[in-house]
Amino acid sequence: MLRTLGAAGVFLSAGAPVRAEDSPIEIDWSDLVPKSGGETLDKLRARGVIQHGEMSTPFDQETGGQITNAYNGKLVRIPGYLVPLDYEGTGVTAALLVPYVGACVHVPPPPPNQLIYVTTSEPYESSGLFEPVYITGVFGTAATATQLAEVGYALSADLIEPYG
Repeated sequence: MLRTLGAAGVFLSAGAPVRAEDSPIEIDWSDLVPKSGGETLDKLRARGVIQHGEMSTPFDQETGGQITNAYNGKLVRIPGYLVPLDYEGTGVTAALLVPYVGACVHVPPPPPNQLIYVTTSEPYESSGLFEPVYITGVFGTAATATQLAEVGYALSADLIEPYG
């Protein structure tokens, strides 16, 4: 069961079209959290009050649905772990990109601003849930619901490669 709201055309509507010669922007998961509202949570985590990976605190729930459109229509490169959703043969064609091992396999899932719905026309032969990858492609905001979680972003993958 997959429902996508506004994902079609989202990539080019918010910025200049991506050109083949564009270099990808290296982003990290923290770049996907809007700067407003997350400062308190970051300070608490820095002091060890909230353990890394605890994503279901009241602070996270308040800011978890907030997304940034700073990378809409941009060619980006981001590391993460794939949680396969659709296959073509043995290759993954749709997946969630998550920031840490085990996200979306247990409950509660990470907030929408820490999940990316990834599609690729070239199936990726994944070696499993614990394989870190880099994904390069056109990024955008897209409210998407999967059987596992609510997702805030989408990425049309041009390249999926092992991390490292």
